[in-house]
Amino acid sequence: MKTSKSKRSVDVSEKESEKLKELFTDGLKDIYWAEKNLTKALGKMAKAATSEELKMAFETHLTETEGQIAKVEQVFEMIGEKAKAKHCPAMEGLIKEGEEIIESTEKGTFVRDCGLILAAQKVEHYEIGSYGGLRSLAQTLGYVEAAGLLQEILDEEGATDKKLTELAEATINVEAAQE
Repeated sequence: MKTSKSKRSVDVSEKESEKLKELFTDGLKDIYWAEKNLTKALGKMAKAATSEELKMAFETHLTETEGQIAKVEQVFEMIGEKAKAKHCPAMEGLIKEGEEIIESTEKGTFVRDCGLILAAQKVEHYEIGSYGGLRSLAQTLGYVEAAGLLQEILDEEGATDKKLTELAEATINVEAAQE
């Protein structure tokens, strides 16, 4: 009888498991840096937004991000590691892109808001990919509680992405097209 790879139990040596834990921990350090630096950027994006709804969405996500940082710290604790950030070039580039949109668009316009949403959704998609991968690794390593916390963050990131799409499609894109 042929068994699919996903249903087979994997015989992983302790040495291999340590390498996977190292990869997992490195990914946690990366997203920890990313979230901490995103908090600064979200404040700037909220100030730059024209739409009150978009300002509120960024402020809400800022509060949520602060909670996500605390959850990532809990994950570090659960796996017996000290919470430590590692520079994340991907998030640095995404934040820089958001700053460029603010600089290159006219203040008080919905075109700027469209650009801010675009930049924010790129960030959300990076985070969704990161947390999805980390959750999967946590499951493989047997970190059930950590996987649960990472899933909570993943769900929040998905909800934020959906909210940004709804704002864009309901009002902001239409307003921008009329400017």
